[in-house]
Amino acid sequence: MKDLGKHYNLIAGGSLERIAALSDGIFGVAMTLLVLDLKAPAENAVHTEADLWHALLDLGPQLLMYFTSFMTAGIFWVGQQTQLNFFKRGDRNLAWIHISFLATVVLLPFSTSLLAEHTGLRLALLVYWFNMLLLGVFLYGSLTYADRAGLIREDAPENIAGIMCRRIVVYQALYASGAALCVVSPYLSIAAILLVQLNSVLAPRFGPLARV
Repeated sequence: MKDLGKHYNLIAGGSLERIAALSDGIFGVAMTLLVLDLKAPAENAVHTEADLWHALLDLGPQLLMYFTSFMTAGIFWVGQQTQLNFFKRGDRNLAWIHISFLATVVLLPFSTSLLAEHTGLRLALLVYWFNMLLLGVFLYGSLTYADRAGLIREDAPENIAGIMCRRIVVYQALYASGAALCVVSPYLSIAAILLVQLNSVLAPRFGPLARV
């Protein structure tokens, strides 16, 4: 029985393609759910062009958080897929690390909705930031485990796990710094986090952290 359990642990979760397929599906659903908080203005509340403009302006926080969280999901999807591209195979432990990562992805619509509805409250901002922190923690854990377990491809760039871990740490430190600004204003925190995300998207060519 002990040998059977050991053999099971060696073969379970070995397919990176299945992890990627599950991830694609969950990210797709989570990113779609983000838009559900955007409700068209009620017909009985809009009678003129001015009414519609005011109603759209009232949707500003929801639109901003939708844009911010869609970028967040995209950034972490790219991060996960990049990792999987450098792994030669998976195992049971790696599979559960990524399942845990996906559990935090599913929380993103909730933390987004919470912050969109309570934009001026520090606790709502901190819940949103904590969601992003967990995403980073699991991606970091995936890399360090894969490196230690010998799951990195032999033809991968030298010290690729260390390079990618450093990138995660740098961006998580920036996210934490942005979240800390909620002491001054939650709106300032949101602006700072959004700028970090824009840098992550544009960094391959233009960002100051392009080499990280």
